[in-house]
Amino acid sequence: MDEQGAPETVQAFARGLAVIRAFDAQNRSLTLSDVARRADVTRAAAGRFLRTLESLGYVRSDGRLFTLTPRVLELGFSYLSASTLPDVVQPHLEALSRATDESASAAVLDGSDIVYIARVPLRRIMSVGITVGTRFPATATSMGRVLLAHADDRIVDAVLSAPLPAHTPQTLTDPDAVRAELQRVRERGWAMVDGELEPGLTSVAVPLRARDGEVAAAVNVSMSSGRHADEVVRERFVPAMLREVAAMEADLRLL
Repeated sequence: MDEQGAPETVQAFARGLAVIRAFDAQNRSLTLSDVARRADVTRAAAGRFLRTLESLGYVRSDGRLFTLTPRVLELGFSYLSASTLPDVVQPHLEALSRATDESASAAVLDGSDIVYIARVPLRRIMSVGITVGTRFPATATSMGRVLLAHADDRIVDAVLSAPLPAHTPQTLTDPDAVRAELQRVRERGWAMVDGELEPGLTSVAVPLRARDGEVAAAVNVSMSSGRHADEVVRERFVPAMLREVAAMEADLRLL
């Protein structure tokens, strides 16, 4: 048992997952020291975890730098293969992308982040590539605000209790301002974010409800800022998104 009374095996598992999460799109190859720092573990512990992951085929090393292998995709595949949601939304995202001539995506809430579960990319509009499994902070994204707007108050309180980083000069970082925006999202039924996650990126999102009526995911359309007038987004894109989401919800009810 550790000092908090939690079984050491659980703590070790949590630290091992932190080592895996130390790698991301901007940090594909890391030294032992980098991993220890990013995972907030000692160098000795990082070394043990990395050697274990390497023996299992999840990590490779050239003697200095460590890199995740494609085998880590197995860890997420269990979720995706057990979930019908990505299968249901994918064809509708393709239809939505054709209707708007823009990229379309779906995401779920995971802690303070959104996680992409399906995507139809039409053009590269961000400095980082977006794929299934990509994570972004919920408060700075349209899908995240839709999901938080319909989340339990305890979840919202937990997200807003931590410092909100400013990704751009436009990012809302004041918790009260974010709460007010979430209320507006609840009232009008959709969210729009312009330049808060990355300069030049605009996205609009709507909620996707499961059979029980609870919001299970969010669907968005993303585009370059200024590519479409706000009136076009409100009068053309939002109705198109709502139609496709209604079709997704109808499909979900059949499962």
